[in-house]
Amino acid sequence: MQPAEVREPLPISALNHLLYCERRAALVHLEQVWANNQFTAEGNVLHEIAHSSADETQLGMRITRSLPLVSVIHAMSGEADVVEFHENGNIVPVEYKRGKPKLHRADEVQLCAQALCLEEMLNVTISFGCLFYGETRRRTIVAFDEELRAVTIQAIARLHELIVSRTTPLAVRQKKCDKCSLLEICMPDAMRFKRGVQAWFSAALKSETA
Repeated sequence: MQPAEVREPLPISALNHLLYCERRAALVHLEQVWANNQFTAEGNVLHEIAHSSADETQLGMRITRSLPLVSVIHAMSGEADVVEFHENGNIVPVEYKRGKPKLHRADEVQLCAQALCLEEMLNVTISFGCLFYGETRRRTIVAFDEELRAVTIQAIARLHELIVSRTTPLAVRQKKCDKCSLLEICMPDAMRFKRGVQAWFSAALKSETA
């Protein structure tokens, strides 16, 4: 792999796609395909609301919106919905998400990657950030502990491997596919049918040659 300083920066948001489904990440970031559904549209609206207000200061806390992010070390770039600069020195990235807190860690990893960029850009250490979910209308505090940092760095490495490979993983039908905006493009049901036919054909050949 090329040295980090010459790698093409990848979008931080791609980490969320990757941890949700590697095929989805490849379809979006390798094959450059996209489609919206109700869930992505709701997410877009929430991000537009987060980005629409001007930067401001509240009770000594500076609130910056749509802050560009970049990491040379990890070759990642993106944009933070909100970054809060508190009087006590705390710097808190805030990511807006539709829905509610999830069982998987994709949102946490995306937020942690933002923190890694901020730490590199500002030469600071960031201990936590927040995820604001549209359904609950509440913040979830995310601690950037050693475990989450390790998971995030592993995800970044895997994302670079996937993009360098130029290979889109095969579709595997799962329950979460029903909510994916790329369902009709990905066609996991067709792939499952194809595998079934191949398995039947292979079994038939074996029985004939037995």
